[in-house]
Formats: sequence, C-alpha cells, structure tokens
Amino acid sequence: MRLWLALGLLGLASLAFPAFGQTDVNDVHVLPREVDKPPDPPKADLVANTTGLTTHVHALKVDVDLVLVPVTITDPMNRLVTGLDKVNFQLFEGNAAQEIRTFSSEDAPVSLGVIFDSSGSMASKMDRAKDAVVEFFKTANPQDEFFMITFSDEPEAVSDFTNSVDEIQNKLVFAVPRHRTALLDAIYMGISKMRQAKYPKKALLIISDGGDNHSRYTEGEIKSLVKEADVMIYAIGIYDRYASAVEERLGPQLLSDITELTGGRAFTIDNPNDLGDVATKIGVELRNQYVLGYRPAKVVRDGKWRKIKVKLLPPKGLPPLRVYARTGYYAPAE
Repeated sequence: MRLWLALGLLGLASLAFPAFGQTDVNDVHVLPREVDKPPDPPKADLVANTTGLTTHVHALKVDVDLVLVPVTITDPMNRLVTGLDKVNFQLFEGNAAQEIRTFSSEDAPVSLGVIFDSSGSMASKMDRAKDAVVEFFKTANPQDEFFMITFSDEPEAVSDFTNSVDEIQNKLVFAVPRHRTALLDAIYMGISKMRQAKYPKKALLIISDGGDNHSRYTEGEIKSLVKEADVMIYAIGIYDRYASAVEERLGPQLLSDITELTGGRAFTIDNPNDLGDVATKIGVELRNQYVLGYRPAKVVRDGKWRKIKVKLLPPKGLPPLRVYARTGYYAPAE
C-alpha cells in the first residue's frame, strides 16, 4: 500500500495540545477507489421552547432509518489519514455488528455555526480570535452555509444561515468583549438553530477562552442535548496558563467532554497567535472525514440510547491509528 504525505499548511510543533486534541494538516493518504455518494438521511427535528432559553432540555426525536456516522482517522503523529476504504471499517450498535450500507469520503457541503466568545476576558484575544474565524472560512466550499452566534452574559444570533462568508465576517467586526460567559446557553442556541440546516452534515465551531460562569443550562443538560442532536462540535479553547477562577480551570475538560460526545474534538492553546492555524486545521478535518451509513439490524422504538462503536481494519504497513466518531444516537420512541 502506497502512502502519500501531503504538504503541511503550517508547522505547529510548539503548541501545547492535549492528547485528545492534536492533529496536523500533513495528511497521510492511502490511495482510494471510487465510491458512491450516500443518500441524504432524514432530517432531525429538535423540539425546542419557542419562548427562548429555559432551564429544561427538550428531547430530539429522530425517526431512524439510515444512521450516518462521520469518522475522522489520525495517525500517531496526529495527522489526518485519508484514502481508506469501506473494507477498512467495522461498525457496531451495542455488541451487534452492522452492515455498512453506504460509504463516502468526499467533501460534502456543511451546515456550520460559529459560536464566538465575546465575554470581557476575551479583550486581549479578540482580534486574533476574529482572524481565526476568517482563516477557518478559507477552507469552506461554495455550497456551505453558515450562521454565527456571539455570547457573553447571554447568546445572541448575529447572522442567520447564509452562503456569504463576507456577511459573517462583516458581522464579526461588531463583536465587542464585555461581561461574563454563557457558553452552555450559546451551545443550546446553536443546536436549536440547526433545525433549519439545509444539509445532513452539520457542525458547530466554538471559540472561547474559559469555562462557563453565567448559563441557565447545566453541563448535564447540554451533554444530553448534544448526544441527541447529530451535530459535530469542534472547539478551540484559549486558556491562560495560570487560571485563577474555577470555571477557567475546568474549561478544557468541559469542551473536551462535549466535543468528544459528537465525534468532534477540542483543541487547547495558550498562545492566541496560534488561533488561525488551529482553525485552519479544523476546517481541513471537516473536509476529510469518512461517513459510514447503516440501517440498524434490530429496530426497537423505545426512545433509548443506542451506543455506536467504529473499529478500524487498517491496511498492512500502517502504524496504529486513532478513530474519532459519534458515540451513539437515540432510537425513535414510537
């Protein structure tokens, strides 16, 4: 098996990433064969309170027919591995092996929301964070659609879904650092907004410099919500090396836990100058995912959580690889 090593975009050897959040855009490629594009899955319907934010999470009900599982593969040097084939994957629901009905590795259009921290502690990092959003959008394709939410004491939807990157960037100019950090409320708003998404592939990008200290939603409620929502979440955490507040010390773990539930990843940096490079990495990763589709061998409409496990059967000669994928879904209740 011949491997191709693509040129890296930028070197980031000095970044202080934890093990769960490292990657490199020096992609490792395995020569692929042609595959068919999978059919679009049914849309998810998020039941939300029309009066706005409350303190209760409403259930996401999905009529499951074809379950789609986006998968990211990295090598021991945290580089993306592309070019694998359907035969290199095994899929399990619980302990039962599932037949992979559809397989794709192409760059499909994405419905994407940016969740941008504009709290007071972002004052010294705001310009770099805005630049990171600009760099992230450079990886977009013309069919993608975007929206943006900023948050401080409360979240604010500053841009509806649009195909115009310029529109998002123009709105971002007016983000001003102030007040406290309602991160969890902003995630809730972003997930709710995804009810209007055009594409089956949906993702949120969070850019924040600390843990939550002003939300009405709890961490447990938001974790339950993202498990139900079928939206991948990526995060860039910009943390001070010597955080004094408890929520700042807990911030990296909070973002890690939330993103990994969805098959996404959290990246922790301590130098705002690295924001643009990391945002580019995330954009490239979204464009280099595998999507596995299966119909559950046994469908029981009990509304319970179904655990998903993706296992890899790599070609001979490759080093140990790491798999990132969503952890499960909720079955329909009726």
